Amino acid sequence: MKKNIQNSSIFEFYSRPPLSKALPLSLQHILAMIVGTVTVPIIVCGVVDASLEQKMTLIQCALIFSGISTLLQLYSIGKIGAKLPVIFGVGFAYVPTLTAIGAKYGISGILGAQLIGGISMIIVGMFIKKIRRLFPPVVAGTVVLVIGLSLYDIAINYMAGGIGSINYGSTKNWLIGFITLLVVLIVSQFCKGYLKLASIFCGILVGYLISILFGIVDFSPIKEASWFAFAKPFEFGMDFNASAIISMVIICVVNSVQTIGDLSATTMAGLNREITDDELSGGLIGNGVCTLISSIFGAFPTSSFSQNVGIVAMTKVISRYILGLAALFLLLAGFIPKFGAIMTTIPYCVLGGATITVFGMITLTGIKLIIKDELSTRNTTIVSLALALSMGIYLVPNSISQFPNWLISIIGDSPVILAAIIAFTLNIILPNKSLKDEDNERENIDK
Repeated sequence: MKKNIQNSSIFEFYSRPPLSKALPLSLQHILAMIVGTVTVPIIVCGVVDASLEQKMTLIQCALIFSGISTLLQLYSIGKIGAKLPVIFGVGFAYVPTLTAIGAKYGISGILGAQLIGGISMIIVGMFIKKIRRLFPPVVAGTVVLVIGLSLYDIAINYMAGGIGSINYGSTKNWLIGFITLLVVLIVSQFCKGYLKLASIFCGILVGYLISILFGIVDFSPIKEASWFAFAKPFEFGMDFNASAIISMVIICVVNSVQTIGDLSATTMAGLNREITDDELSGGLIGNGVCTLISSIFGAFPTSSFSQNVGIVAMTKVISRYILGLAALFLLLAGFIPKFGAIMTTIPYCVLGGATITVFGMITLTGIKLIIKDELSTRNTTIVSLALALSMGIYLVPNSISQFPNWLISIIGDSPVILAAIIAFTLNIILPNKSLKDEDNERENIDK
C-alpha cells in the first residue's frame, strides 16, 4: 500500500477518488451494517425494559461509536488502529452475553463489565505479536469460515421479512428479496466500471423503491426521531459485578479471535497478502480502546463487521476515503437521529437479498485462509472438529439445554466463539506434523 494522497484509484488504500464515485460505494457499506448496529441496543432494551427515550439514546450512541471506531481503524492514532479498509461498529456477536447480563444487572451492569472487557481486548492486542503463532491461517481461516456459515440464517430470515414481523415468510417478501438479489447479480456480472462495483447499492435502491410501491415501508421512525441529539457520559451509570465481568471478558477475548479472522480476511481478499503484526496489534488495541470509551457513553462493545469484509472481498475496493465517508455518515446519523431513521426504514427483505452473496464471499475467504496451511491430517482435524461441533450445536441448541446458563450464553448462541475455542485449543495440543512427516510415518509402517 504505497502512500499517495493524489491517487484517485478506488483500489488503493491511500487514495481519494471523486465524491461522485466514492459516495455509492460508501453507502453500500452503511446499508450492509446499519441495521445490525441499531438492532443490538433494540434487543437489549427489550430485555431491560428501557424507556423509548433510553432506547433512542442507546441507538444514537451505537451509531456514533460505530463511526468513531471505524475512523480509528482507518486512520489510526499512533499504535491504536489497524490502518486497514475495515468497518467496525457495535457487534451483534455480543448480544447473548449483553442480554444475559442486562436481565440480571441492567444497563449499568453491562457497561461496567464492558469497561473491563475493553481493557482485556487492549491486553490481547499488546501481546498479539508474541502469541500470534497461536493463530495460524488454519485457526483464523476456520473462524472466518464459521462466521460466513453462521450468517446464512440471518440473510434468509431477512429475505423472509425479519424474525417477528407479522408477514414473515410471505411471498411478497421473497419476491422483493429475489428482485433485489437479481439486480445485484445483473449489475455485478453484466455491467462495467463503477456501476459494477456499486452492485449492492443498486440492488438495495431498486428493492427499496419496489417496497415503497408495495406499501411495506414504514416511515414512522423518521417522524418520531428528533433532529439533534448528543450523548452524555455516565448517563446510564456503571456497576461492577464479578460474574458479569467474567462473562464479558471471555466474550471480548474470544471476539478478538473473530477480529483476527476478519482482519486477516481483509488483507487476504482485499490486499492479496497476509496481515502484519503491527496491523493486527493496532486493530485489536483500537477495538479495545473504543469498547472501553464507549462504555462511558452508553454504546455497547464494538467489533469488526464480517459483511463489510465480504464487500471488500467482492469489490476489491480498499480506499480508506470511501470507508471513511461511511464512518462520517454513521456519525451524522448518530448526531442527527432523523438521518439514521431513514436507514432503518429499509425492509429486511431488501437487505437480505442484497447481502446474501456477501456472506458467501466471507465463507470462501475463510477457505482461502485455511488452504494457505498444509492440508495435513492435523490441520484437517482442527477444521473439521471446529466446524462440526460449532455448527452442530448452533443448529441443535437444545442439545446443551442442561448446561449452566453462563456456559450456554458463551457457546450456545454463537458458533464463532465455540469454533474459535476449539480451533485454538487443538492447534496448541495436537502434534505439529507436516504432510512430509505423515508420509514418513506411513513409510515406516510399511517397513
